[in-house]
Amino acid sequence: MPAAQTEKIIPVLTIDGPSGSGKGTISSRVADALGWHLLDSGALYRAVGFAASMAGLDLSDAEAVTRCAETTKISFRDPKDGGETRVIVNGVDATAEIRTETCGAAASAIAAIPSVRTALFDKQRSFRKAPGLVADGRDMGTVIFADAGHKVFLTASAEERAKRRYKQLKEKGLGVTLTTLLREIEARDVRDAERAVAPLKPATDAILIDSTGMSIDAVVAKVLALVRP
Repeated sequence: MPAAQTEKIIPVLTIDGPSGSGKGTISSRVADALGWHLLDSGALYRAVGFAASMAGLDLSDAEAVTRCAETTKISFRDPKDGGETRVIVNGVDATAEIRTETCGAAASAIAAIPSVRTALFDKQRSFRKAPGLVADGRDMGTVIFADAGHKVFLTASAEERAKRRYKQLKEKGLGVTLTTLLREIEARDVRDAERAVAPLKPATDAILIDSTGMSIDAVVAKVLALVRP
């Protein structure tokens, strides 16, 4: 069977949405429940942002950042203790660094560069493997896996997302303020929605889920109900 045809029969569930909507947690839980592979596309962009920062690159220099995206070696390592999946960037464990707000802002900035998105397109597509894939990101259902059989657009109010992020960062011992996080999330929402290439928006055939006020378990159950017969 041709590779392209084989690829099409591998099911994909895309979970897109804005920063702080809970995509990562929900995608991970759903992937575990289904026994499918997981793609954290945001981690790829954050990894490139981390590599670019380490190299001292100007993030507005599209040519330099694109070269960085093309040459940066990114891999995911399953944790031995059942904890967080490790993200290895050019041989360095950058798991903690790429989750900072600074790295998130860098990822959002470089994601607006068309040539960077092109450089990471095939890398993201390569995660589609049997028995299936849960793809978490911002353009999974609209661009990367537009042919996916199951699509979800997960959102929540900006205030709710800021509170969730505040709790996560405080638990990691990082000094942040709720007001600053809310301002950063609102600014990122605008930037992601207005970028010229692959702007953040629901796929026309995506199911919208507003998780404001919902528990993680309730959201996971709702997503699983869309996939399982």
